[in-house]
Formats: sequence, C-alpha cells, structure tokens
Amino acid sequence: MANSPTARVLVTPAAEATIDLLRDEHGPLMFHQSGGCCDGSSPMCFAKGEFRVGTNDVWLGQIHGCDFFMSAAQFEYWKHTQLTVDVVKGRGASFSLEIPLGVRFLIRSRLFTQDEEQNMAPVYDGEEYLTRPAAA
Repeated sequence: MANSPTARVLVTPAAEATIDLLRDEHGPLMFHQSGGCCDGSSPMCFAKGEFRVGTNDVWLGQIHGCDFFMSAAQFEYWKHTQLTVDVVKGRGASFSLEIPLGVRFLIRSRLFTQDEEQNMAPVYDGEEYLTRPAAA
C-alpha cells in the first residue's frame, strides 16, 4: 500500500475551531497567503470565491475543508517547508475574516525531510486548480 502524499499545509485544532466559527457566519471559506509585507505575509481567510486566484497563485491543499492558496512568488521561498496554520490572540491589520474575533491566523513552518520530499502532494496554479483531477 502506497504512503499518502506529504501534505504541504496543515492546521492546528485551535485554528480549526476558529474556522468553524467563521464558516458558521460566512459559509464556505478559503485561505490565501500573498507574501506581501507586514500582515500581507500572514494567511488571510476569505469567503470562498471572494479572493480571485489565477496563474500567479498556487493551490497547496486544503485545511479543515478550506482551499489554501499562496502567491507563486511566495511559494518559491516556502516550497521546501510544511506550513501549519495556527491562530493567536491579537489583531492583525488585514481584511481577513478572523480579525473582528480578536485573533489572527499565522503560519508555523518546518523543512520537509528528504523522505517527505520524495512523495509530495501536487500543487496547481489557480487556473489549473479548477480543472485538477477529482482525487486531488
């Protein structure tokens, strides 16, 4: 039996609980990390479809039922790391949906091992994402 592909993005239980609160209020959600300065480098949560993705964005997978995208330029810096979305108290200065709750999402990361890099989950650009295989 083949091993499951190495996930590129994970989520903590605390972040899952926040996602549940936001989903109850806003419906289906998505995440995007732009790689801009300051809070632009934090993962931002939007109502699904509210942030338009394209060929300059990379789909890394799903966290707690939410698609997670990153700008392609930022992905070049992070492609060797596994990202974990977490949440902490404090206000960010972004348009992310969690801000009114007095919390903010952030990324924790670690380098992939050589073994993990041999079996990576696929990534798709924002347009390929729409036509990716159903199993992805």
